[in-house]
Amino acid sequence: MEMSLSRSPQGKPGSRLSGLFWRKPALGLFLLLLGPLMWFGIVYLGSLLTLLWQGFYTFDDFTMSVTPDFTLANLQALFNPANYDIILRTFTMAVAVTLASAILAFPMAWYMAKYTSGKWKAFFYIAVMLPMWASYIVKAYAWTLLLAKDGVAQWFLGHLGLEPILGAVLTLPGIGGNTLSTSGLGRFLVFVYIWLPFMILPIQAALERLPPSLLQASADLGAHPRQTFRYVVLPLAIPGVAAGSIFTFSLTLGDFIVPQLVGPPGFFIGNMVYSQQGAIGNMPMAAAFTLVPILLIALYLAFVKRLGAFDAL
Repeated sequence: MEMSLSRSPQGKPGSRLSGLFWRKPALGLFLLLLGPLMWFGIVYLGSLLTLLWQGFYTFDDFTMSVTPDFTLANLQALFNPANYDIILRTFTMAVAVTLASAILAFPMAWYMAKYTSGKWKAFFYIAVMLPMWASYIVKAYAWTLLLAKDGVAQWFLGHLGLEPILGAVLTLPGIGGNTLSTSGLGRFLVFVYIWLPFMILPIQAALERLPPSLLQASADLGAHPRQTFRYVVLPLAIPGVAAGSIFTFSLTLGDFIVPQLVGPPGFFIGNMVYSQQGAIGNMPMAAAFTLVPILLIALYLAFVKRLGAFDAL
């Protein structure tokens, strides 16, 4: 038996090849990943770097043509007051949506993790993921009808007697609009609705890994529920919150459909990339705007990595 095992790698070519992979497992892993890595490196990263490199090209406003003349004017234009306001508006919305999604997602994720099992847990999973199965465009258009004047939202608030409060909120700086569908508040609500499932599931997964013995030990030591949440539950759930925030932050940062359909007139980064490239043909300026979310997301990923976000994905 031992002789047959020792001679098998030196028999047929297939046996010698399998013996090579057995002696060098890293070689087999490399060959296995070679195709996907080449696709990712050439098609995705190659096209992205080509786009970003065009940010240093020159756009002629008179002839509407792009010439490969090196310039930093496009990057400098990002710091113009109008463009800087667009970047700040997009970043503020992304942060606000992320914080609101975390606050709304935590109670549902806690209930799913600690108080449901079997069929009820499956029901909640389906309920959370069901909106993700619908078309993104359909959901955005549906919200424009819900938030429109004399729509369902206004009718509901009117029956609760909250319409005067809504009118006062809509007059606040930065929210302005005659109705929810033309206000920054309405745009914020749509963003939270669309990206909320991406926050619930990572938090729920993090809470599932929370040992019940820690909660029991905290209670045995005389800790109040608020103290248990602050010093036991929240620190262990932070990786899940950070993981979910990667989706809510980056998706809001690059979105251009919701800002176009809902809310007051005002560009976001995604709208600027779309309009500069599609409507004007100014690819260098569109590439310069593309660099902004890439840098912001890179910095954000470096921050949430310290919180253990990648371990919770």
